Amino acid sequence: MTTPLSSDARDRLYAECARAITEAGAERESLFLARLALLLFEQVGDEARCRAALADALHALPVPSLSATEPLQKGD
Repeated sequence: MTTPLSSDARDRLYAECARAITEAGAERESLFLARLALLLFEQVGDEARCRAALADALHALPVPSLSATEPLQKGD
């Protein structure tokens, strides 16, 4: 069993992951995330745990907010 991340470590990794996704760009975002997941699955080394993590991530996936995708209006 692995030790859970501290909330500070989780926040740092979340921010670094978000930066890496931005750096990959919209056209390579899905490829980057799939490659990252595969590399992390290799570290876990347990197919059942990896499948459970995939199911958990999909189940808790929030619906994007419309306000997050609205373009800025001139003068904003």
